[in-house]
Amino acid sequence: MEKMKELYAQYNCNLKDADVKTAVEEILAKDFAKNNTKEVYKKCLNSIDLTSLNGTDTEEKIGTMMQKVNDFPAKFPELPNVAAVCVYPALVPVSRAVLNKANGVQIAAVAACFPASQSFIEVKVAETALTVQAGADEIDVVISIGKFFSEKHTEVYDELCELKAACRNAHLKVILESGAMHSAVEIKQASILAMAAGADFIKTSTGKTEPAATLEAAYVMCGAIKEYYEKTGIKIGFKPAGGVSTTEEAVKFYSIVKAILGEEWLNNKLFRFGASRLANNLLTSIEGKEVKYF
Repeated sequence: MEKMKELYAQYNCNLKDADVKTAVEEILAKDFAKNNTKEVYKKCLNSIDLTSLNGTDTEEKIGTMMQKVNDFPAKFPELPNVAAVCVYPALVPVSRAVLNKANGVQIAAVAACFPASQSFIEVKVAETALTVQAGADEIDVVISIGKFFSEKHTEVYDELCELKAACRNAHLKVILESGAMHSAVEIKQASILAMAAGADFIKTSTGKTEPAATLEAAYVMCGAIKEYYEKTGIKIGFKPAGGVSTTEEAVKFYSIVKAILGEEWLNNKLFRFGASRLANNLLTSIEGKEVKYF
C-alpha cells in the first residue's frame, strides 16, 4: 500500500463528494442545452460499444447482432456505425466470423472472471489471453474490488499489470465498478491505479450492480485522466457503462467529458458508451421517429 500512497500523493485526491456534485450540476446547467443536438447524438452513436452480456446469449443471437452491425451502413447511409460490439469470451469466435472487418467496428469482450473478478489471477490471465487469441480487439476487466477495499492496492495494481501483458496488442479497458466505491476519493485512487497499471480506458461499471454509471463518477474519472495526461502525455479513454440508455443521459455524459477533457477526447478512440438500449434511443432521436433496429 505504501507504494500506491506515493503514487496517489502525486495527484489531487483531496476531493469532497458534495463539491463533485455541485461541479456536475454547474457543467450541466452551462453546457447541456447547447450539446443537446443531432450532431452530438451522432457522435454518441459512433461511440457505443453495442453490448450483450446475458447468460442466455447464444451464438445465433450474437451472430444476428453482428449482421445488423454489418448491414447498418446500408440501412442508415448518412449515419456513423457503432464503435464496437461487446460480448462474453465464448462468443468472440462467432462475432469474429460474422462481423465484417472492413467496417472498422471493434470486437470487445469482458474477461478476467467478469463481473466479480473473484478468482485466481492465473485464471484471469488465462481467460484474458484466450479471449485475445479468439479474436478480441479489446478486453474489459474489473478490478479486484474486494482487495481494493482491503487496502491491498499494490496487489490490485500487480494483477492489472499481468492482465495488460496478457492482452498483448489488444486494448485493456479497466472497470472500476464506481457505484460500489464509497467516495470520490476512492474513485480517484482506483482511476490512478488502473492508468498506472496500463489501462487504455477506464470504465465506470459492469452494469451488473446498482448504482451503475453516475455523472459524479464521470467527473472524477475524467479529472483523473486529465491529470494523468498532464503528467505523462498519455491519453487514456473514458467509458461510462451501466444504465446509460436514454439520449438525455448520453448527452449529459458527453457534456462532462467535453467540459473536462475537451474536444480531442470526443471520438471513439477515447470515448465510449457501454450500452444495449442506447443505440436505438439515439437513432430514434436522430430520425425523429421510433427506431428499433438493434
